[in-house]
Amino acid sequence: MRRPVLSNLLLASGLLALTQLTMPTDAAAEARLALVIGQSAYRTVPELPNAANDAKGMTELLGNAGFTVTSAANLGQNEMRAAISDFAGKVSASGADTVALVFYAGHGLQIDGENYLVPVDLDPKREADIPLQGVRLNDMLNTLGALPTRARIFMLDACRNNPFPALSGAGHGLAIVDTKAGAPGSFISYSTSPGAEAEDGNGIDSPYTMAALTIAKQPNLPIEEVFKRIRVAVAQSTDGRQIPWESSSLTTDFKFFGGDSSQQAALPGASAMALASGTRSVADWRRDLQGKEPKAAYELVITDDTVEAYQAYIELYAQDARTPRLRTVVERRRQMLAWERAVAINTRASFEAYLANWDNSDLAATARRLLLRVQNRNYALPVAAAATPAPIAVAMAPTCPCSTPTPPASPVNPAVAPVIKKRVDETPPKRKVVETPPKPRRPPPEDVVYERAPPPDRGPPPAAVMQGIGIGIGLGMGLGGGGRGGDYHNDRGRY
Repeated sequence: MRRPVLSNLLLASGLLALTQLTMPTDAAAEARLALVIGQSAYRTVPELPNAANDAKGMTELLGNAGFTVTSAANLGQNEMRAAISDFAGKVSASGADTVALVFYAGHGLQIDGENYLVPVDLDPKREADIPLQGVRLNDMLNTLGALPTRARIFMLDACRNNPFPALSGAGHGLAIVDTKAGAPGSFISYSTSPGAEAEDGNGIDSPYTMAALTIAKQPNLPIEEVFKRIRVAVAQSTDGRQIPWESSSLTTDFKFFGGDSSQQAALPGASAMALASGTRSVADWRRDLQGKEPKAAYELVITDDTVEAYQAYIELYAQDARTPRLRTVVERRRQMLAWERAVAINTRASFEAYLANWDNSDLAATARRLLLRVQNRNYALPVAAAATPAPIAVAMAPTCPCSTPTPPASPVNPAVAPVIKKRVDETPPKRKVVETPPKPRRPPPEDVVYERAPPPDRGPPPAAVMQGIGIGIGLGMGLGGGGRGGDYHNDRGRY
């Protein structure tokens, strides 16, 4: 009696094990790959000790979050390009269910509206050297954006001050990168607002990375909420001098660490209203903030990080100590949005519009240089067009006889004889004096022209003479021009 029971237990255990092996798990369904770059030992400018510490901390965090991490430190230009290329190869081989994450700590520069990651061997003598010696951020974004992945996450602790004396005309901070303008499924985070500079901090890590290492560990937090909390934490630790910024076009959910939804901690001073998505107007934000304590209202608008939220706070809390700093944030954000539009449109009008409002900004010199470049491009267009004229169809060709197109050597279809249509002008020709009559064309050999002499006793009336001349010239020129694609002549010109 025991054998059937034992057999059933073994069979049930086998089925359970088989079910567990075949049942997909989150780890099996989603591959996670990360590239962590820490640029600390710059050769021509002072080192960044925090960048190496930031990279080390993020490598540990991402490894615990299930990422296969590739760490790279102190890369020159060729080494950085090779590291990005190798990482793209791993992401491509991993398949479409891959989350690819890149963390970069080091210097970043904005030149002519473009953002550049700075290799440790960069040694510019002028701004024009940066495109040759730096690594363009958009190149990395486009390389990974061209691959089929579940999500692409970019964390850039790269908005530190410009340390290169030769680049005095470069703009502060980094330019806006709108992920919605590229391939969907991307998320990019800056350690501070566009056009602003991040701090190194007083600890071993920068304020941005320190907040990320703490908040990203919290279980069951969507990535958007993680970075909203990072923004509030950094603003608090820097007294509002540094406010991180992000842009998202993600189409799937992502969490660094899973867990029970009941373990989700509330953001201090915030409510579910602040975490809701959607753009509100200034009037909407005034209603939402009305009656709240300044500190709680400040955390709400920092969490949302929109011009509308900041403007509503400034209007409601004009006497608060945080308001002057928020005015600076709003002014810079509007300026960077205008700069993004000017660079994206890239026309004379767009740069002139920017200079009309921001003529004294740090980007004004760059705007004037790009304006001059666009003007030269526009002036060169007519010359280039004249050098390579577009082909002219025969039907649209000028009607001057000197520009008559050369007839083809043979008909398109030799088996079908060309059909010559005579133009019949029912309107009697008008009298006009022709000082120099046109030279008549020699008729083809096979045509016979008959001329009828007038009666001997009297001359023809004037109307008959003119009618004969018109018919003769019209027939002669019509038959003579039959091989020229239907170019017929009469006494009034060419048709």
